[in-house]
Amino acid sequence: MGTSVLRTGWRPSSWVICLLVLSAGYLTMVTATGAAIDRVLMPMRFGVVDRQASGKVAIVEMDADSAAAIARWPWSRSHYAAVVDRLRKAGAASIVFDVDFSSPSDAAGDRALAASLSRADGRVALPTFGQVAGSDDQRTIDALPIPMLRGHAILASVSIRPDPDGQVRNMTMATVTAGQPRPSLSAFIAARSGAVDQEFPIDMSIDPSTIPRLSFVAVRDGRFDASRVRGRNVLVGATAIEMGDRYGTPQWGVIPGVVVQALAAETLIRGVPSYGSPLLVFLLAGIVVCVMLRFRTTVGSAVVMGVSLCVLILGVLLAQHYLFITYPIATAALMMVLTGMACLVRDVIGRFKRQRSVDEATGLPNSRQLLDLSNRGETIVLAVAQIGNYDPLRAVLGERGTADVVLRVSERLALVGERGQVYRMSDPQLAFCLPLDQSIDDALHGLRTIMLQQIEVGGRRVDVAMTIGIATGPCAEMERVIADASLAAEDARASDLFWKRAQTDIVGLERSISLMGELDDAIATGQIEVFYQPKYNLRETCITSVEALVRWRHPSRGFVGPDLFIPVAEKTNRIAPLTLHVLSHVIRDLAVLRAQHPQLTAAINISAKLLSSSSFNTEVERLIAAAGTPASALVFEVTESAAMADTNKAVAALHRYRALGIAVSMDDYGTGQSTLSYLRQLPLNELKIDRSFVQHAHQNPDDAILVRSTIELAHRLGLKVVAEGVEDDACFEFLRTSGCDMIQGYLISKPVPLQSLATILDSHYRYAA
Repeated sequence: MGTSVLRTGWRPSSWVICLLVLSAGYLTMVTATGAAIDRVLMPMRFGVVDRQASGKVAIVEMDADSAAAIARWPWSRSHYAAVVDRLRKAGAASIVFDVDFSSPSDAAGDRALAASLSRADGRVALPTFGQVAGSDDQRTIDALPIPMLRGHAILASVSIRPDPDGQVRNMTMATVTAGQPRPSLSAFIAARSGAVDQEFPIDMSIDPSTIPRLSFVAVRDGRFDASRVRGRNVLVGATAIEMGDRYGTPQWGVIPGVVVQALAAETLIRGVPSYGSPLLVFLLAGIVVCVMLRFRTTVGSAVVMGVSLCVLILGVLLAQHYLFITYPIATAALMMVLTGMACLVRDVIGRFKRQRSVDEATGLPNSRQLLDLSNRGETIVLAVAQIGNYDPLRAVLGERGTADVVLRVSERLALVGERGQVYRMSDPQLAFCLPLDQSIDDALHGLRTIMLQQIEVGGRRVDVAMTIGIATGPCAEMERVIADASLAAEDARASDLFWKRAQTDIVGLERSISLMGELDDAIATGQIEVFYQPKYNLRETCITSVEALVRWRHPSRGFVGPDLFIPVAEKTNRIAPLTLHVLSHVIRDLAVLRAQHPQLTAAINISAKLLSSSSFNTEVERLIAAAGTPASALVFEVTESAAMADTNKAVAALHRYRALGIAVSMDDYGTGQSTLSYLRQLPLNELKIDRSFVQHAHQNPDDAILVRSTIELAHRLGLKVVAEGVEDDACFEFLRTSGCDMIQGYLISKPVPLQSLATILDSHYRYAA
């Protein structure tokens, strides 16, 4: 009873989870939360690649050795002049200072640096930056090199903007100082152009230790290898701890500002990176969430989540390191993980609920699930099937074998149950709902045929003795409906019936009809329909007659069985208008059918109490006289076991019908108390043997004797014999060889509406056993 990973489909909970996850993802994306998570993940994103510096940038570091050698701060700018001259002569492509020259130093040093800059032919860039005026004054003051240094140098922005957590991850392409846009040091070195305040992510996968470095004092004194700077862009800045100018980074910890500038320049040398749209990632993650929620199991959702996360991470890393586009990953990852967790929680809750609402032995839903239907605001027709020989089966087959029997039985019950759903109420009881728009009698007679077949379990065939109880009621009263149906199933077993309706249904419907006149309205509004069950002529091997059966299609109850409303109609004196209504229908339908099948006859059930009603008999004669259909096409079936209020009047009425040409049939022969007496008194043409004797006559010797003797007796009296309840080939063959004239039952056809009957007749139906 396992659940396949591939089972998919949206459930109501899927919509709720989807809405919550999308909302959480959107809030993460538009608030600082997503950016904070992405900052935490940044070291891992850079850590997957170990990239060497390009070698196009070198650092002249104002290190501890240089500070010790010069031993005075601030340094005279003559030292910087000497470094510029040395680097220029060594062939440096550019010389970029990350040193503040915004205030005058000693005059001689300032002049020396100005002269050195003039000799550098515009290859030197000096820093400019903005700074806050003071703790109580938040104005920004632009800091530029002193005027004498500006004439022969390029001014570049040295501004570094740490993130809220104090770490540096981004650099700008340009800023505005003194009203002029200035390229950043990194943009100047890499010769890249960009918009003012345009930020780009620094590639922290570049190992700063692979950037060539030279000591400031060594360069000043000429003690360095010129090839280490030839053709390179040289950054000059402080690395000594005592000089400050240090920043935290996500990958390399606290490093000097000049190294940060060098990493930014190395980044731009490879290409100009940018930030991808977070909305694109959000939408892609939303698609993944929808796919995950289509799976009915956590395993399926987890597989999709795992694959999608891998694809997402791989795609983001490829975009970041090779397409120079940095996409946020936190929102998408959070959405997928939240969905996975929600699916897991849903699955756990679902498993818990299933364990509480599923029968452990068979996996069928149990009574708890059936009771859950009580919140449905509608009427339900509930059938409770009781296995009468459950204990003997369990003694022979054991628990596992008996559970298999229950499953096989449930499969058969599902054929007629609403939506194929069957519930296990207790060890011997199963329950299912019948569709409201289906005749209960039709559904259960078909089921009875199926249940007569043996069930094979573990290599042996077993018979299942089953009875069914039916109860109707509102879902809100489910417990009462279950109890009524269970009692009806037990009553059916005690009465040796296949199915029985709960007594509360009969009483309730009787009260409803007697008080509200629903049957009158049903006749007036066309809710009463006429179905026809064919009678197969064994001698002529074709259908030569049909029996008219009344059906009530109630607007709220669905099909109401004739076993319910006909007894009520008799008690409430509504049987006469109901019978006349059916007779009118049959006469009209026969006129249509006999145009193609002139030998066809139709039988109508006549309540015994109507036979003594002169007004009813008068109306019958009027209808027949007015009809174009001959009276010989009609058969009136009278129930043998019905109590006749006035036998003499009833017999006289039947003689009048015979005089008109109407055939008379005795229905349900064998179930009454005065069989031989009626056979002598009534002017009969036909005898119908009750289904209770016919169905097992080919198996039960006693039933076989009764059926054969009845056929022989009827033929001696000049009567035709019709056998009811024929449902399998063996029974058909038994009746054929016994000399029966006609058979009726589900083996030939269930009761069908007029259109379906016409189709059966037009097909020149022939049955071959």
